[in-house]
Amino acid sequence: MIVMLETAVGWHVELKFEEDAHRTRAVALVRLPDGSEVRSHGYARRHPVDPNQPRVGEEIAGARALNELTMRLLTKAHDEIDAESGRTSRPLTS
Repeated sequence: MIVMLETAVGWHVELKFEEDAHRTRAVALVRLPDGSEVRSHGYARRHPVDPNQPRVGEEIAGARALNELTMRLLTKAHDEIDAESGRTSRPLTS
C-alpha cells in the first residue's frame, strides 16, 4: 500500500563549530515551520597524546549536538501531545 503525502515539509539543520587546539564545541539549530527554534550543544575534547584532527572533533561534537537535538525535539513533541490530549505521553527510548 502506498500512502501519498499531500504536504511536503522540509527542515534545515544548521551545525556551527568553535574550535581551539584541544576542544570543539558544536551548536545545532533547527527552525520549525511553526516559527519555533530548537537548539542544542555538543562538545569534544582531544586527549593530549592524540594527534590534532579537527575533523574528528567536529564529528564527535556534531554527533553529540544532534543527539541532544533529537531528545529536545522528542520532548517538544510529547509536550504538545500532552497539552492537546490532557494525558501524559511517553517518548520511546532506544
